[in-house]
Amino acid sequence: MLWRCGTHAFDLSDRTLVMGILNVTPDSFSDGGRYLEPGAAIARARELLAEGADVLDIGAESTRPGSEPVAAAEQIRRLAPVLDALADAVVSVDTANAEVAADALARGASIVNDVTALRDPGMAAVVARTGAGLVLMHMQGSPRTMQAEPRYADVVDEVGGFLRERLAVAVAAGVAADAVALDPGIGFGKTAQHSIELLAATARLAAIGRPLLVGASRKRFLGHLTGEDDPGRRLEAGLAAAAIAAFEGARILRVHDVTATVRAARVADAVRAARGR
Repeated sequence: MLWRCGTHAFDLSDRTLVMGILNVTPDSFSDGGRYLEPGAAIARARELLAEGADVLDIGAESTRPGSEPVAAAEQIRRLAPVLDALADAVVSVDTANAEVAADALARGASIVNDVTALRDPGMAAVVARTGAGLVLMHMQGSPRTMQAEPRYADVVDEVGGFLRERLAVAVAAGVAADAVALDPGIGFGKTAQHSIELLAATARLAAIGRPLLVGASRKRFLGHLTGEDDPGRRLEAGLAAAAIAAFEGARILRVHDVTATVRAARVADAVRAARGR
């Protein structure tokens, strides 16, 4: 399976990609404020690459529960010096705003990670015009409201149906099918049980036919399972989730802790390959 992202083409048949998270924000749930200053953000990006990240996912708008939208101009202001300094890296811009995406792609980003799956009517055209990669994520509601009272009749069926529908919308708007990856949105408008059920259904969601991205790193459902309130102390739980996802067919892992996840993913990849033989 190939994932084409601008000038990059990732062969995901044998190796799970690791996407390192970089929040250029004052209020992200795990590390808000630590990398808001450009110098700190660029240094952290270099660390993530040295640790083995295949892709950097850089966002300037927090999507933690209860967060408020950030204007496009402010997102661009936060992102621009960081993106300009990382021309040698494969960069994904984490934004739902077409104006921000266009600016980031012009500065060398190769992927748009859209947590709203093209709610901005201009986003598909930006991606199609540039040939960028695109991640489409499921989220019930908005970051401000998503955890108020999430409900599903069948979370796996509903999320799977949504991802199929948004993939069709993207392709109809001119985005190449092989540029699209799909994300079930663990923790985005889901209870802990919903997130567990989605993780358990990784193989089923991967069968949609496009690379599945799983982002469970430091999420609240892990704390629910382990009793750990501090997101920074959820490493072991996050590694378990990452290894399960990779073994069951996820092809991209979006994480904070890159070195440990790369090692866990290599084990999961080897065991998955042995099962296939």
